[in-house]
Amino acid sequence: MRHEQSRATRNHLGIPRSAGVRPLAGTSRTARRATVLVAASALLAVAVPAANASGTARASGAAGEARAAQRTIAAHRATGAPNGCDAARTALGRSLDTLVTRHGIPGVAAEVIGRDCGRWTAERGVADLGTGRPMHAADRLRIGSVTKTFTATVVVQLADEGRIGLDDPVERYLPGLIRGNGHDGRTITVRQLLQHTSGLPDYTEAIVERPVDEWRFRHFEPRELVATALAMPRPATEWHYSTTNYVVAGMIVEKVTGHGVEAEVRRRIIEPLGLRDTYWPGDRTRIRGPHSRSYFPAAGSAEAVRPGGTPLADGTEWNMTFGGAGGALVSTPGDVNRFFRGLFGGRLVSAHGLAEMKRTVPADPERLWPGARYGLGLIASPLTCGGMWWGHGGTVPGGHRALGAIGPDARGLALALNKVPDSQEAEADFLAAVDAGLCPAGRAPHASSTDSTTGTDSTTGTENTNSNSTDQLRETE
Repeated sequence: MRHEQSRATRNHLGIPRSAGVRPLAGTSRTARRATVLVAASALLAVAVPAANASGTARASGAAGEARAAQRTIAAHRATGAPNGCDAARTALGRSLDTLVTRHGIPGVAAEVIGRDCGRWTAERGVADLGTGRPMHAADRLRIGSVTKTFTATVVVQLADEGRIGLDDPVERYLPGLIRGNGHDGRTITVRQLLQHTSGLPDYTEAIVERPVDEWRFRHFEPRELVATALAMPRPATEWHYSTTNYVVAGMIVEKVTGHGVEAEVRRRIIEPLGLRDTYWPGDRTRIRGPHSRSYFPAAGSAEAVRPGGTPLADGTEWNMTFGGAGGALVSTPGDVNRFFRGLFGGRLVSAHGLAEMKRTVPADPERLWPGARYGLGLIASPLTCGGMWWGHGGTVPGGHRALGAIGPDARGLALALNKVPDSQEAEADFLAAVDAGLCPAGRAPHASSTDSTTGTDSTTGTENTNSNSTDQLRETE
C-alpha cells in the first residue's frame, strides 16, 4: 500500500500498501488503487498466543485465561483505579469511529491482546449494509496479503529442516520457470522472492486493468499468473512489492514437499495453532460461516448506497485463486493474532529462522509508507510512541482489508475492515488506529474528527506473562 497512503491501495492483495489490489473498473483512480492493495502491509497482522492443538489443552488454557481476567478485574475494583485499560479502549474506539464516520468504511473491528489489559475487542459500524447487522470481531473475512506471512513461514520452516536454501536460486527448484523478457530464475534467490527484491513484476497490476467481470469469478493456475508477470516490463525500483514472488514461493513449497502450499500451511500452521476459522477457499467464491460483507466504490445495478455516503458494490464473492499463495486465505482477527503470536513466540520457526525473517530492507514508500521495512513475509513499521511493530497487512479486490501486528511490548493487534480506505487521509487514519491499538494509552496520537464512542467493546481475558516479550508470547491462553 503505498502506504499506500494515498496509493495505499495500490497493490496489495493483501496489504502492503500492504498487499493490495488495484482499482476496479468503474471507480476513480484513487479509489481503485485503494481497492487493490495487496497486503501491505499488506497491511498488518498481529499476534496472540497460539492455541494448543489438543482440545483439552485449549479448554484448560481458556479456563486459566478466565481466572486471570477475573483476578485483574478484581484488582482494579479493589483499588478503584481505571488502570489505563479504559483509556486504551477509548483511544482505539475513537480511531475506529473516524474510519467509519469520516471515511465511509461501513464496518471495522479490532482485537487487541496484551499482558496489561488481556484480550478485548472493539467494533464499529455494520458488517452488512443490506441488513444492518453490526460488525463483529469474530466474523471471518478475506485477509489478502497477510497470507504472505503464512507462506513465508512454511518456506522458512523448510529452510530450518534443510530442505530449502534461502540463498539458493529459484532455478534449482523450478528449472526453466522464470526465463525471458529480462527475467532469469538462475539469478533470483528464494530470499529475494520473500523479500520482494527479485525484480519480478506484480501480475495483479495487469489483471486488474481488465473489466472486473472478466476475471472476478474465474480460476487461475499459478503458472498462468507467473506467465502474466513475465510478460510485463521489469520494475524500475530494486524493492517492488509483488504477489508474483509468493506464487512462485508456493510453487517451490509444492516441488520440495510434494504437496500444495495450501496443504502444508494447514498441516504446519493452521492445525497446530488451532486456527479454526482460517482456511483456503479454493474456487469457492462465498465465505463460509459468519462473515462480514465487503464493499468497493462502484456504480451499477449491484450498488448499495449507504445513507449520505458513496455508492458501493458488494465484492464479497470472489474467486481468490487470483491471490493464491500470496493472498487467498480467509480468517478472523482472533486467528490472525494467534498466528502472529505463534510465530513470534517460537512455535513455528527456530530462533534462527525468525531472525532471518526479521532481516529487512527498506521498502519503497510509494508502495508501502515512509519508514516501513520488509523482511521475509514481514513488515516492520515505526510507531509514534517509539519502537516498531512487526506484522503484515492485506487487501483484496472486493474490499476486505486486514492487518495483524505485534508491538515492542508483545501487545498484539488485528484489524478488519470491509472497505479499503481510498484516500491518503483515510490511510493516515488507518495507521493511526494501529498506533492507538499498539501504543500505551495516552501516548498514541491519532486523528479523530469525532468524539463519538458508539459501538461495542468487550474484555474476554487477561494474559498472564512476564516482562520478557518472547516468554509473554509463549504463554498459553
